[in-house]
Amino acid sequence: MKYIGAHISSSGGIEKVIFRAFQIKATAFSFFTRNQRQWFSPPLSEKKINQFKRYCIKYQFTPQQILPHSSYLINLGHPNNVLLEKSRLSFINELIRCDQLGLKFLNFHPGSHLNIITEINCLKRISESINIALQKTKNVIAVIENTAGQGTNVGYCFEHISKIIKDIEDKSRIGVCLDTCHLFASGYDLRTVKNCKNTFQKFYEFIGLEYLKGIHLNDSKKMFNSRIDRHENLGLGNIGKLAFTWIVQNKDFYHLPMILETINSKIWEQEISWLRSQTIN
Repeated sequence: MKYIGAHISSSGGIEKVIFRAFQIKATAFSFFTRNQRQWFSPPLSEKKINQFKRYCIKYQFTPQQILPHSSYLINLGHPNNVLLEKSRLSFINELIRCDQLGLKFLNFHPGSHLNIITEINCLKRISESINIALQKTKNVIAVIENTAGQGTNVGYCFEHISKIIKDIEDKSRIGVCLDTCHLFASGYDLRTVKNCKNTFQKFYEFIGLEYLKGIHLNDSKKMFNSRIDRHENLGLGNIGKLAFTWIVQNKDFYHLPMILETINSKIWEQEISWLRSQTIN
């Protein structure tokens, strides 16, 4: 089974996400479990939780097909201890919300050193933050997303992600989501079949396929190795369509949620249809 969808707006209530995903013929989706511009949100009501679960059953979405995204405010490697603690509490809150909704994953950006601490110390703080969060929660897998390396963001290379995972105590609750735009912008080429194979072979060697829990399918507005994170619709950027065909045809990824975060949401249904047409039955 191939799970292909998009990052859906939760405006008006998280239960509305599911119907919006169904409308664009998605078989996977991502969403923010709360307002991603705020540190904390009111607790989910029992009514909202039950509605979400009922809609998932009605429109046939299992937890394996859903990859919620955490707030961009969270920086689990923050050099300031006060803001680090705030990030940790917010992250824990999001893991709890996902568990309440019966979800399996929470996707997040690892963090930034802000030119105050070293990358190594930032990575150590991220691992420590994840360990604390996993100790205080249950069930949900924390899914690290690779970054483009823009600004002072860490997580732009497989070595960084490998280092974070190495220091995680409960490795059954850690995973990775690979964003194609971020890969390309950070120096992992995807423009030919050979490059795709080489990039994912490096991922297998440094991290391992067992940790891959999802893929974000985004073309890149910016050039290769630009270290700039600017998404584009499929085939309209500098990656081109070949990489996306290769990914959806790869049997290693058949049961992973593949999520569009491309800039023009009006053509998501068209992009999902095209991706599905590339698959080999």
